[in-house]
Amino acid sequence: MRKKAISILGSTGSIGVNTLEVVRMHAERFSVVSLAAGNNIPLLKEQIEEFRPSFVSVADSGAASALKNAVSVNVEVGFGAEGASRAAAFDGVDMCVSAISGAAGLVPTMAAIRAGVDIALANKETLVLAGPLVMEEVRKRNVKFLPVDSEHSAVYQSMAGHRPEDIKRVILTASGGPFLRTSMADFAGITPKEALCHPKWKMGRKITIDSATLINKGLEVIEARWLFDVPPDKISVVIHPQSIVHSMVEYIDGSIMAQMGNPDMKGPIAYALSWPERIDSGTKALGLSGLSLEFLDPDPERFPCLGLAYEALKRGGTSAAVLNAADEVAVSMFLEGSLPFTGICAVIGEVMDSVGHREIRSMEDVLDADREAREAARALAARMHSSLHAK
Repeated sequence: MRKKAISILGSTGSIGVNTLEVVRMHAERFSVVSLAAGNNIPLLKEQIEEFRPSFVSVADSGAASALKNAVSVNVEVGFGAEGASRAAAFDGVDMCVSAISGAAGLVPTMAAIRAGVDIALANKETLVLAGPLVMEEVRKRNVKFLPVDSEHSAVYQSMAGHRPEDIKRVILTASGGPFLRTSMADFAGITPKEALCHPKWKMGRKITIDSATLINKGLEVIEARWLFDVPPDKISVVIHPQSIVHSMVEYIDGSIMAQMGNPDMKGPIAYALSWPERIDSGTKALGLSGLSLEFLDPDPERFPCLGLAYEALKRGGTSAAVLNAADEVAVSMFLEGSLPFTGICAVIGEVMDSVGHREIRSMEDVLDADREAREAARALAARMHSSLHAK
C-alpha cells in the first residue's frame, strides 16, 4: 500500500503533535513530507529528526537560521507566509493538515487547495474569514475537505449516509469552559492563569481563552455554516460539560444522530487522515456504565461573544473576519495582562460596529478587513487599558 504523504501546518501545536502521534502509530500508512511551525525550534528539531520531512518552514528568518544550526539531517528550510504556503502544497503531498492557529492559517490552506491537495482542517479561521471563497475553490479543485475540529468531525460523521435535505438542524456542543458556574460578579477579576485551566481539553493558549468566552463556539458556528452549507438558523449550540457527545445532527423525522467518545483530539485527526476507512487512534474507549450526560442552553449574558458570532453571520461579508481579528488582538492583550477578561467581548463588539463590513469579492477584501480590524482593536484595547489604570 502506498503511504499517504502529508504536510502539517502548525506541527508544534497541540493538533500538530497529536497528528504526529497518529502518524507514529501508523508509520506503514503515512509519511511526513513537510512541516510548518513557529518558533519552537527544540520540538521542531525532534520532529525533523524522527519524521525526516523534505521541507520545513518556520516563523521568520531568525528562526530559520536557528533551525539550520540545530539540525543535522538534510532538510530545506523556509520561513514566513511564503514558506508555510510552500509547505502546505509541497510537491508530492496528498493531504495537508491545516492546524496553524488563527488567521495566519488562511493563506497557506488556500495554497494547498489551489494545488489540488486534500485538506484536514483544524484551522477554523480559514472558513470564518473567507468561507464563500474557500468552499468555491474546494468545489472547483474537487479536493476532499475533512474537518478535524471535534465538533465538526462529529457533525460530518453524523451526516454520513443521510440526505442533506432531511437535516432539521446541526447541534454543536460546548463544554462551557472553566467559568460555567462562576459568579458573573467575579468575571472582571479573572486572570489568564485561571482562564487557561480548561476542565476537559488540553489546547493552545488562544483557543483555551476562546473556549472560556465561548467565542470559540461562535467561530465554529460560522465554520459549520460554510462547511456543511447550513443556514445559521439551523445551527444551535448546547452546553455539554462532560464533553462526551461531540456534536449532533437532528433530522426532520425527530431522530438525533450523535457522535460520542472520550475527549481526545487523536480521534477526529485519525478519522480525517484515514477517511473513508477508520483506524486505531489511541483514544481510550468510552465506558457506558454509569455515564451521565448533561445539556444546557448557553446563557447569553454569561457568554455574549456567542451572540456576536451569530450577528457577524447575519451582517455577512467581511463581518466574520472583523470579529475574528478583534478577538485575536483582545485575547493576546488579555494574556499579556493589559486587558480584563470582560474586555475581550467589549473590544470585539465595538470593533464590529466601528469597522463595519463589505462584500467579499477576493482574498484582498478579507485581508484588508483583517488588518483594519486589528488596528482598531489594538487602539481600542490600549484606550481601555489606559482608562483602567487612570482610575
